[in-house]
Amino acid sequence: MRINHLIGTLAILMLLTVAPWTSQARDDQMDSLKMFSEVLHLIEDNYVEAKDRQDLIQGAIEGMLRNLDPHSSYVDLEQLQMMQEDFSGKFGGIGIQIGIRDGNLVVIAPIEGTPADKAGLEPGDIIVEIEGESTQNMGLTDAVSKIRGPKGEPVELTILSEGSQTPEKIKIVRDDIPVHSVKSRELESGYLHLRITDFKATTTEDLKEEIRNYSSENEVKGIVLDLRNNPGGLLDQAVSVSDIFLDEGLIVYTQGRKETQRKDYTATSRAEDVTSPMVVLINSGSASGSEIVAGALQDRNRALLLGEPTLGKGSVQSIMPISDGSAIKLTIALYYTPDGRSIQAEGVTPDIHIPLQRISKDKDEEDREEIRESLMQFHLEHPDERPEYEERYSEEVQKLLEEDNQLRMALEVLRSMPRIQKLSYN
Repeated sequence: MRINHLIGTLAILMLLTVAPWTSQARDDQMDSLKMFSEVLHLIEDNYVEAKDRQDLIQGAIEGMLRNLDPHSSYVDLEQLQMMQEDFSGKFGGIGIQIGIRDGNLVVIAPIEGTPADKAGLEPGDIIVEIEGESTQNMGLTDAVSKIRGPKGEPVELTILSEGSQTPEKIKIVRDDIPVHSVKSRELESGYLHLRITDFKATTTEDLKEEIRNYSSENEVKGIVLDLRNNPGGLLDQAVSVSDIFLDEGLIVYTQGRKETQRKDYTATSRAEDVTSPMVVLINSGSASGSEIVAGALQDRNRALLLGEPTLGKGSVQSIMPISDGSAIKLTIALYYTPDGRSIQAEGVTPDIHIPLQRISKDKDEEDREEIRESLMQFHLEHPDERPEYEERYSEEVQKLLEEDNQLRMALEVLRSMPRIQKLSYN
């Protein structure tokens, strides 16, 4: 009886303690809603122009989401359709990934081969105006909708490039932005350059097809996986691309606010898994899905990363529908590499740090002849009568390697891997 009485007394004390707190929390919530209602009525009654209540409420929602982080936003019906087009079909635009940094609308990365890429836009460029309208305080989705449009119609952007003091107006003609996101090229016999521009619904199958087509006629000695200026895309595609090169173990995991909200993504063994040596190219335009792939292959010791540190977008967004058909894009988690690293605002650091340098020969260098035994008159041929330096590359690949020091170094590293793996250290 004494024990039951004690338990009953404690229960009453707990109720007395919790009830005022719950009541206080409810009162605070009501006060916040009352304040919002007051401001809404003040605007409706006193603003210099009449304002539609629905527009005011939508504006409040947009502002609330915008203040959370650069990637959370309100998505209306038109914008929702655009997002679906991004990942599943072609759309009219200039082919550019944009974001907000320090309050500025900036270029994250132009998609290779698109009007933005051909116009010379670079990662880090600030978009000051769109069609003469300032981008200051402009929402991300609003900016995207203004830049997009029908094929053949121009859009004028005012761009402030890094190191420049004066903004420049650039008129870019919109085009249909293709969905195909994988390109391949043979660098030399057995060495394949695979370029992924972004992660769409078809990316994994496109990548498998490129590898199948090449491996059906060639032995794959090494792969350069090029993720430079890849702004990311669908999480499941980044995971399945990683899975092509991994046969087991963790690829990435996401962690929400609650401990129970962790979700693991793991690799599975398949007959089509690729086991060739790899070098992955990354730079500051590599973001989100690119960082998932790069981080997984680095942590699992599957590939060497070469280039420059990545952007550092380590957050996961989810599209959540609203009753009127619109939606919100909300950051719900951070993702972590297999070793438990969050690359949010840090990026993935390459194993071999090499800044990109566009190499151009001056006239003296062009006039200067290369001194090699093989160039001397009456020189002895290599026993197999095929000098190593001659006809190794096609003219297109030779030009590409001359201009791209990161790709050139990646190929050199791949060639050296069999020899490095044979070395023993005592």
